[in-house]
Amino acid sequence: MLHYECRKMSVEDLPEVLNNERSGYAHPWSRGLFLDCLVKGQECWLAVCNGKVVGHGLLSVAAGEAHLLNVCIHPDSQGLGLGKRMVEHLLGRARVKRAGSVFLEVRPSNLIACRLYENMGFNQVAVRPDYYPAYGGREDALVFAKELL
Repeated sequence: MLHYECRKMSVEDLPEVLNNERSGYAHPWSRGLFLDCLVKGQECWLAVCNGKVVGHGLLSVAAGEAHLLNVCIHPDSQGLGLGKRMVEHLLGRARVKRAGSVFLEVRPSNLIACRLYENMGFNQVAVRPDYYPAYGGREDALVFAKELL
């Protein structure tokens, strides 16, 4: 049986977070980026299954808008609906902080994430050319938005 919970991230969690991040992404965030989000008081959450940290999600909220900064589920735990649960949790946190809309960027090559966001009611609103590092150059970002009100 799968026991899932979201809990706040702390500095002590960074080794597990970095392991998941490096396992999930070819161009992972650095420890410094996670630490900066924690220090600045961003919404930093862990996905915990059966007592093990299997993913994370980070959200920034300011001026009535939220920005989904990072969502990652370890490849060994993908396909269980945990990414959706994390995004739902972060949307709930955005509502608590009175954000009227949420924005995010995603690689067009990340088809599973694109499909997840579309199925959750996000709409593509823009493209940021050459936004992400990629092997052999750069990759665009698709900008998605969702109204919360």
